[in-house]
Amino acid sequence: MNDTALAEPASLDASDTFMASLTPKQIVTELDKFIVGQTNAKRAVGIALRNRWRRLQLPDSLRDEVGPKNILMIGPTGVGKTEIARRLAKLSKSPFIKVEASKYTEVGYVGRDVESMVRDLVELSKNMVKEEMEATFREQARDLAIEKLLDLLLPPPAGMQGKPGFNLDSNGKLHYEQTREKFAQMLKEGKLDDREVEIQVRDKTPTIVDMNAGAGMEEMGNNIKDMLGSIMPQKTTSKKLKVPDAFKVLCQEEAEKLLDQDIVMQETMKRVEQNGIIFIDEVDKIIGRQSGGTSGPDVSREGVQRDLLPIVEGSSVNTKYGIVKTDHILFIAAGAFHSAKPSDLIPEFQGRFPIRVELDSLTKSDFIRILTEPDNALVKQYTALLKTENVNLSFKEDAIDQIAEMSALVNQRTENIGARRLQTIMEKFLEEISFEAPDLEEKNITIDADYIREKLKDIIQDEDLSRYIL
Repeated sequence: MNDTALAEPASLDASDTFMASLTPKQIVTELDKFIVGQTNAKRAVGIALRNRWRRLQLPDSLRDEVGPKNILMIGPTGVGKTEIARRLAKLSKSPFIKVEASKYTEVGYVGRDVESMVRDLVELSKNMVKEEMEATFREQARDLAIEKLLDLLLPPPAGMQGKPGFNLDSNGKLHYEQTREKFAQMLKEGKLDDREVEIQVRDKTPTIVDMNAGAGMEEMGNNIKDMLGSIMPQKTTSKKLKVPDAFKVLCQEEAEKLLDQDIVMQETMKRVEQNGIIFIDEVDKIIGRQSGGTSGPDVSREGVQRDLLPIVEGSSVNTKYGIVKTDHILFIAAGAFHSAKPSDLIPEFQGRFPIRVELDSLTKSDFIRILTEPDNALVKQYTALLKTENVNLSFKEDAIDQIAEMSALVNQRTENIGARRLQTIMEKFLEEISFEAPDLEEKNITIDADYIREKLKDIIQDEDLSRYIL
């Protein structure tokens, strides 16, 4: 094995080159493929991502002084806040995690503490790095797995295993090697796929610690498991698997053996600290109750804001893999702010998010674009889904217009849930087709405005009913 094979994986150099070529304009163009409108928000995240690359080009003396410009997105639900952050992370191949601010509690209360979001990000980053590094050893791991599988299918004679008292002449060895080559060819052609082999796999049964560790006990549970793991050996169990399934398990095991875990963790920590993105949703839900006469501790509100302050500003978080510094992790917070204002957040927390972007409510024209333009447009999704049943579904232009108009109308009359309303409307009028699709005799179906009006006329006219159905 090449000692330097893992030191500088090709994927890392490729990633640096890719980031260097990714300008703010290109980032906005890529986001336009999936998200309609919201140009200001796209520009803000594009600049924030580019600034990360710029910081890495600075001399060491200045690099650590330049912090990320955290972003606060303000806008109603369903306008693209989460999608922008998610697509940005996918585009930059950065470790990314989305968390709900309301799920955390102040330190000292039962519940999840805010530091657990950093620990979750480390786990996610570790899996990303392992996948990338394992890809560099895929062929080598496959070859080793094939050899192990052949040993299970055709065990070597005792004379070839070095057992005392057993000798195998040259003809016996030649015969075994020829048979092994035939088995290798049959394995490659899939002729042995129905056979079963018995392999030893690591026991993944949950431990007592796993079952009893409640919210907020993750770090203690991990420490106990690590301590027990060093005392007790890893349990293995015998399993009978079909050849293809056994091959997958063996490939995974061989790939893990080829990895240098120290280098994996070194790269994991580097990515989290330099490229990590944490998206904190529902941040408006952790604003303290300003009125209403309620009393008592708000364990999921202002206390959470105070606990978030040092992490967003930059602190050291203890994880089971080591200390993680959050100084250069990019935080993107988002909230609808229906019943509160960003200024209701505690001043220190507001100061940690210098860039504020207000996302626009979606109009009928936006809905029309959402239905047709993005690569993952809803119309394309439903057409592809029904195509699996050999049903050719097509939408006329007036149908698209009608869906957009109805969605805008219901959003105006009831709660504004943005683009999510489109899915609700489409599910309702396509319900019968989706149910009957396997048994339909007429496989070519064209949806027009009259069809949609017919299916939804009673619901749209009855405002009380539309509140519950749409």
